Amino acid sequence: MATWDLRETRNHLFICNGGSCTKAGAEQLVQAVRKKIGERGLDSRIHTSRTLCNGRCQDKCVLISYPDGYWYKEMTTDDVPKFVESILTGDLMEEKLSLSYNGDGFQPTLGSFVGIEKQRGTVEKVSKKL
Repeated sequence: MATWDLRETRNHLFICNGGSCTKAGAEQLVQAVRKKIGERGLDSRIHTSRTLCNGRCQDKCVLISYPDGYWYKEMTTDDVPKFVESILTGDLMEEKLSLSYNGDGFQPTLGSFVGIEKQRGTVEKVSKKL
């Protein structure tokens, strides 16, 4: 296993590879993001990690960007060039935002699914949009 030197890292991307996202092309998304980062010479600035399920299956494929706290939904390989550019310019891909961190918690963006209430032992299905 590698231990990367992350001292120059400015962004950490978590790309969901849970079941729903994998079926929707998550591995291809991972490879496309990593390829574009390499082509742009950004390997030391942008770090990527595959994750298991992030609990937002409705939003598949999910890509989370830190430290800014943006959760992107319905990401595809076609979105990758614009997405990587958005990291550099700070211009958000608002049409793909699902959640954003406001200092107190994650807030769904307009039109995004709120999701289900997290309660131990019970799950109520909620599929409302803002």
